[in-house]
Amino acid sequence: MNTSANAPILVGVDGSDSSLDALRYATRLSSALGVPLRAVTTWDYPALVDLYPGIGWTPDKDAAVLLDAAITDVFAGDPPANLSAAVLAGPAATVLIEESHRAQMLVVGSRGRGGFAGLLLGSVSSACAAHAHCPVLIVRHEKQKQ
Repeated sequence: MNTSANAPILVGVDGSDSSLDALRYATRLSSALGVPLRAVTTWDYPALVDLYPGIGWTPDKDAAVLLDAAITDVFAGDPPANLSAAVLAGPAATVLIEESHRAQMLVVGSRGRGGFAGLLLGSVSSACAAHAHCPVLIVRHEKQKQ
């Protein structure tokens, strides 16, 4: 854990409702504590991409678009001045755990875009909770009642 007063609140963003809630919560924490906020989206090539090179797919650019859209959605086009955003290569859990060395806290959503909807905790949030180098806050998305 980074105990520096300027170490950021780190938040993993994958565009899911849960990760958008995590970004909102991390924003409130960073504001209350007066520390920077760092939003990170990751990308990785699936194993099968090697079989079909040159298909024109650019996962890094897709991830950047996803992160920009999440920031626009959460902040209505007016992100806080203390926000930095990064798109990093690698599996989400691995990257977030590595980034947690430089953070005061890691905030992630309970469920991301993949996997089985019935699970309460996703593989990324579980791995981060078990292996991060700073405290981890897992934000559960609450569906709006109709």
